[in-house]
Amino acid sequence: MFRMSNLDDFNLKAKKAKSKEGLSVDSISIKAYKAKTEERAYIDDLDSLPYDEKQTMLEAGIDTTQKQRSGTFVQMDHSVIHASTLEKGLEVMSIKDALAKYDWLKDYWWKTIAVDNDKYTSQAELELHNGYFLRALPGTKEIFPVQACLYLSIEDLKQNVHNIVMVEEDAELHVITGCSVGSHVKSGLHIGVSEFYVKKNAKLSFTMIHNWAENVKVRPRSYGIVEENGMFLSNYISLKPVSDLQMYPTVKLVGKNAIARLNSILVAQKGSNLDVGSRIILDAENSKGEVISRTISKGGNIWARGHLIGKAKGITAHLECNGLILDEEGSIRAIPELEAHLPDLRMSHEAAVGKIAQDQIEYLMARGLSEDEATATIVRGFLDVDIKGLPPQLNKQIKKIIDIEGEKFL
Repeated sequence: MFRMSNLDDFNLKAKKAKSKEGLSVDSISIKAYKAKTEERAYIDDLDSLPYDEKQTMLEAGIDTTQKQRSGTFVQMDHSVIHASTLEKGLEVMSIKDALAKYDWLKDYWWKTIAVDNDKYTSQAELELHNGYFLRALPGTKEIFPVQACLYLSIEDLKQNVHNIVMVEEDAELHVITGCSVGSHVKSGLHIGVSEFYVKKNAKLSFTMIHNWAENVKVRPRSYGIVEENGMFLSNYISLKPVSDLQMYPTVKLVGKNAIARLNSILVAQKGSNLDVGSRIILDAENSKGEVISRTISKGGNIWARGHLIGKAKGITAHLECNGLILDEEGSIRAIPELEAHLPDLRMSHEAAVGKIAQDQIEYLMARGLSEDEATATIVRGFLDVDIKGLPPQLNKQIKKIIDIEGEKFL
């Protein structure tokens, strides 16, 4: 059994050296949030949800009409209100139902991370409020993505979930997951443990869009394993206000020619603290890894981390962190880290933080744009990361979300 805490000492090091890593100070009191809420009824037709709930979900990439979707999972607070598949070869269900259905799934439960890694992983085990299980069966290849939504509708509620996404051999799965709150919710705590398993010759693209509120605190803990010739594409987008976010997803490449690309697009509004990193452990010959982050501070604080660990011959890895500061009250700390254990590998990084160049603004103003319009245009271009490997319709949806948010810079 692969268990990061046994094969690698990164979890132990993280516990002993959090202040050295510079992680944001963690003063969250889990007990301050509500632990219980009423059970919500199951809904067959998601389009029957109230208009404001559907619109809020749509802002996080979740379409309740289920057009151009191959499956849907929705959890509101602690209740799974919908789980369905529209295509053969896919499984979409609550994690509790999956554990009850498949005895073998226990072999993957807490396989990538120790349950006592920190107080949040422990909380997800001691007081589990469900989560999703998504699986593509061997050889399944679906064009349309599965969508999963984790939603908070009650003020000051905590939501603890544990998710597993599994792509079997020779299969391909695209997932878009949206995390959001009701329009009236301003405060809450979301704890999410996610484990990803990409088997031999399989491909997974996982796009997460966060749509929180100004006093919501978020603690995702994500880990993945990629086998021979497998590919894992991860895209994380957080453009809305959030009080405190801390996450450091880790992917381990354990098979030859395995690939991982982790992209993040972050905007820190005033009052927000975003501590987001990405780590790839390249532990197999000729594996490839790429970490790219785009960050913008509009008065909030951002820690943009990247960690590439090379442990095998012939690997190639690159890390890129670029940031823009649009408000003097904000800050961005770009922290790239390369760790090589062999001579026969190639690893590189680049990092840049600054403001929008005045000559770029003047160039666009000379062509008829106002200063605000020129700024918004530059911001949209900065956030438009070229995400390789996504189906065209999913890439189009991501760009649309970024364009809509870019308009708000006007």
